[in-house]
Amino acid sequence: MKTVTATPEGRPGLRERKKRRTHDALLRAALELFTTKGYEATTVDEIAEAVDVSQRTFFRYFAGKEEAALAVQDIAQECFAEAVRDRPPHEAPLEAMRNAVLEGWDDITEIVEQVVPVELYLRSYRMVESTPALLAAHLRRSDETAEAIARIIAEREGVDVDADPRPRVAVALFSGVIRVTERLWALGEDLNMDTMRDLMAVHLDAVRPALAEKWRTDRRTD
Repeated sequence: MKTVTATPEGRPGLRERKKRRTHDALLRAALELFTTKGYEATTVDEIAEAVDVSQRTFFRYFAGKEEAALAVQDIAQECFAEAVRDRPPHEAPLEAMRNAVLEGWDDITEIVEQVVPVELYLRSYRMVESTPALLAAHLRRSDETAEAIARIIAEREGVDVDADPRPRVAVALFSGVIRVTERLWALGEDLNMDTMRDLMAVHLDAVRPALAEKWRTDRRTD
């Protein structure tokens, strides 16, 4: 999602606010149609018509249906990456990732709510799980996020991500736990953010401690 340009007073200008409203309206319309009518059965024309804009306007904001379907998940993943980067330096890699997602849960939820209702986001999450083309795209994007996180972890630990396998291994382990959680939650009946968070915490706590230890021993832990 593009960043809104602020005026000198710190508030987005009128044009940027209108663009953001159009973007968010198209996104909400797309997710509503995808989750009620089905992703494959929904056309770009129907999304544009729901917001009373042209197909051309839709393509100003999204490259296609896939980008619209996964836009909010992309936002959440970006927030998670930044949260990992901002964790205290004394935290071990798995601890930093765990705390980034669990302690930052409310912040991520709040950011999502600025774009679409959380209930709609959760329905779209389940829709992605049941749509093979979208699930494949979601997993591909998750792999890209995992690589970015591995590089953040390597930087935090002072290791070379291409020479030391641990950053990618740790992130792969963490990502595997998240993937298990997503699948189990999507198959369940409780469509609730707190349920997803609690399930994630249970599975993260089950991870073996071998990778949870601090790797770097020469750093002060104030």
